[in-house]
Formats: sequence, C-alpha cells, structure tokens
Amino acid sequence: MQREIFEPEHDLFRESVARFLEAEVVPFHPQWEEAGIVPRKVWAKAGEVGLLGLGVPERFGGSGTTDFRFNAVLDEEICRVGASGLGFALHNDVVAPYLTGLTTEEQQQRWLPGFASGELITAIAMSEPGAGSDLQNVRTTAVRDGDYYILNGAKTFITNGVNADLVIVVATTAPEAGAHGISLLAVERDTPGFERGRNLAKIGLKAQDTAELSFTDVRVPAANLIGTQGRGFVHLMENLPQERLSIAVSAVAGAQRVLADTVEYCKNRTAFGRPIGSFQNTRFVLAELATETDIARTYVDRAIGLLNRGELTVEDAAKAKWWTTELANKVMDRCLQLHGGYGYMMEYPVAKAWQDARVQSIFGGTTEIMKEIVGRSLGL
Repeated sequence: MQREIFEPEHDLFRESVARFLEAEVVPFHPQWEEAGIVPRKVWAKAGEVGLLGLGVPERFGGSGTTDFRFNAVLDEEICRVGASGLGFALHNDVVAPYLTGLTTEEQQQRWLPGFASGELITAIAMSEPGAGSDLQNVRTTAVRDGDYYILNGAKTFITNGVNADLVIVVATTAPEAGAHGISLLAVERDTPGFERGRNLAKIGLKAQDTAELSFTDVRVPAANLIGTQGRGFVHLMENLPQERLSIAVSAVAGAQRVLADTVEYCKNRTAFGRPIGSFQNTRFVLAELATETDIARTYVDRAIGLLNRGELTVEDAAKAKWWTTELANKVMDRCLQLHGGYGYMMEYPVAKAWQDARVQSIFGGTTEIMKEIVGRSLGL
C-alpha cells in the first residue's frame, strides 16, 4: 500500500541516510559484529552529516525539528541494510526527549552540542538484575548529600552501555514513596565509582554494545538531575510512547525487508522442477505476511502522525509495540522456513534478521506488559 505520511524533504533525507549507510556502515558491519561493538568514529561521521541530534535545537547543532518522520526514515533505512549494531535509535528516539524537554539551559549547553556531533554517546539505564519492566521497584538508590547525590546500584541490558559518555540512570531518591520517589540522574563517563561490566553476549544484535553498569558511592552533581526530583516515573511514562513507537517502526521495516528478500528467493529457488513460489502454500504464506505487514505499517504511520501532534496515547503506543514486534518475529520465522536449510545458514540475511528481531518483543516493555497496559485502558 502506498504511504502518504512523507513529504519531499523526508525523501531527500532518506537518500542522504542511504548514501551514508552504504559508504560508512554496510561494508564494515560484519567486522563490527565480530568485535561486538561499533567504533566511535562512526558516530562522529553520522553527526557530521546530520543523522544525530534529531529534535535538538539548531543552536546546539541539531536538526531543529521535532518531526518524528525524520527519525522514522533513519530507523527504516538502518533496518533496510540490516545495520542492527547502530545505537542511533536509542540516542535520537529515546534519550533525546529527556535532554531537550527536561533539562536546564546550563545542562543543554553542556550536553547537546556533543549529542548532535556524535562526540557524546548516550544511554538510559532502566533495567536492573531484579527489575526489568517493573520500573516502580528499582533498587538503585540516590541519596542527597549537599550538592551531590550518592548513587549506588546496578543496571543491566544497557544499549550503548560500553560506548556511552552520558547515562541517564533511573534511581529512587525516596524508597518509601514507590513510584513517587523515582528520579533521573545523568552520570558522566569516568565519574569515580561508575563501572562498566562485560559487553553482554546476546543471541542477536551482535554489533550493538550492551553492558552491565554498576554504581558504588558515585557522587553525581545535583546539577545533573534530569527533570524534577521524585517525578522520574512520570517523566518515563511521558516519554515511553515515543520509545515504543520507535521499536514498532523498526519492527515493521525489518519485517518488510526480510519479506521482500524472501519473495525474491522464492522466485529463484526451485524444487521438484519449478520455483517454490509457484506452490500454493508458499503463495498463501507470503500473501498473509504481506497483508499483515501492510496493515501494521498503516497503523504505525498513523501513530507517527499522532505523535507529531502530541496525541499518541500510552495505550496506542503499547498496541503498536506489541503487535508489530510479535508480527516481526512471525515474519522472520516463516521466511526462514521458506528458505529451508539455507535459512539456518548465517550467510543468508534471513538468519541474522531472525536473531536480531527476537528481542523486540522484550525490550522497551515486554509483550505481556504491553497487553496489561491495553487491558487496563479497557477498564479491566
């Protein structure tokens, strides 16, 4: 189905993104997968051509626009080439709103220029060894001590965790207050007591650095408080719809890419003397997947428009997130099956896509949590 949400400026941006990826990412991504990390110089190059700092004011070197359609274009093009190691979506789609919407002028002057140039790589630390989706029960603590907070705790599954220069840490400043005692603190690289654990070995997303972080009596300046003390949970809830929509955008884009590759494979691969695409079962499977991905794309495009108008609800973002990520896993699995034994070989893109897609129904809030959000919105 023809899409109707983009304007000529988005198409030009897509061409720019595609050129960058073909020149600076695609030839090198396999070696980044072996290394388990994307070199920092790639971030700097992305900053030079305007791929970072989407939503950051122009006076700090950013795009100056909050039009999420540009974010969607970047996310889609990254998925189109299978560059799953790039943590740009986390940087632009997830962290940026905290640094542009909740920070002081002084904080913006400190952080936003580097954010847009790629010199300052960011992460957000929510999940803990004992608290994943349950953000109200984080155990990381931040105790006020004069002009500092004393931060103690541990985080895990942190995207960009190895490369990050600035980490927004979710901590409790009033444990007895539950959700009303959560605050957000920005912890900078090389702060004493802030340690990075191992780069975690994952099923997929091999080139994306994902780390454990620990904080032992870390003295975080009070000037690094993001937003209002005790309103961290509210700040998270306000920004999670955009994060979940970002995941949905990538889920659909990845599914459509693998589906297109599989259609071509089925036209050329023969069995019993004819292309496997000529068998009714193959046509029906592909017809089903093509229909569902088109429907998913239509919903996500609608959600992008709502987000731009400030009207995307928590419930609608949850619907988009759980449906599209479950669909992506279904598409990857069915397409791998149609490749037969070759689908299990890493030399075929469908194998990598199958591995990379699995986590999408887990991070950003599991499918089960998303359904809980939707169910509660029904008054149940």
